[in-house]
Amino acid sequence: MDLIQRAAKDLLTSRWAIALTGAGISVESGIPDFRSEGGLWSRFDPMEYAHIEAFHRNPEKVWEMLREVIPLTSRAKPNPAHYALAELESMGILKAVVTQNVDGLHQRAGSRVVIEYHGNHDWLLCLNCGFKRATSEADLEGPPPRCPHCKAVLKPDVVFFGEPIPLEAQRRALEEAKRCDLMLVIGTSAVVYPAADLPRIAKGRGAKVIEVNKEPTVLTGVVSDYLLQGKAGEILPKVLEEVKKLKDEGRKEDHSLS
Repeated sequence: MDLIQRAAKDLLTSRWAIALTGAGISVESGIPDFRSEGGLWSRFDPMEYAHIEAFHRNPEKVWEMLREVIPLTSRAKPNPAHYALAELESMGILKAVVTQNVDGLHQRAGSRVVIEYHGNHDWLLCLNCGFKRATSEADLEGPPPRCPHCKAVLKPDVVFFGEPIPLEAQRRALEEAKRCDLMLVIGTSAVVYPAADLPRIAKGRGAKVIEVNKEPTVLTGVVSDYLLQGKAGEILPKVLEEVKKLKDEGRKEDHSLS
């Protein structure tokens, strides 16, 4: 049995399967992994442009970077990996997606239960008075968008370095990690905490952990049961097709026995 078949069988026999996704799943949608060579952090020091203290100190400077980042995420379209996860959810196999990404691509692909660990670029927030507006309604070409009420510079509703994970997202993600009996870990190096704890928590409670990554990670051979190595956009549709095939074979078998 090859690993694609094994993953499909494991998914079909799971009681509560979830996915944890990172930057790697969205690279195929044209959103670069900021940490990779030539990524955003090679041009913008994250401590100067993506730390909450930097935003408080000089929001105009931070918006120099945001003007590049936000159009990337707003123009991006889901890729076959996002659609495969959405279909697995619609089949009742995948119960939730916990994502470290802020691009909203899982929802655009049709996933309904999405826990956004680091927020979402679709919204701008006023840290001063709590006002919130859709990013699509703001003019990002000129000066940084400001709150219509208190005139403070608006911040994307995403988690900057130095900010805590939203409590509700943290609570729900932890609940899913403890409840699942199978976790797909897709496109994440599992080095950014506290999200990196989730596969370890799942494993500690007896869940199978299946990695889908282009390269081995710190989880490989230690936490994960096995690694499907390659692009998520190629591997996940194959797993989905195998799941459908196994389901069809099961139905035919049941029919022949009746």
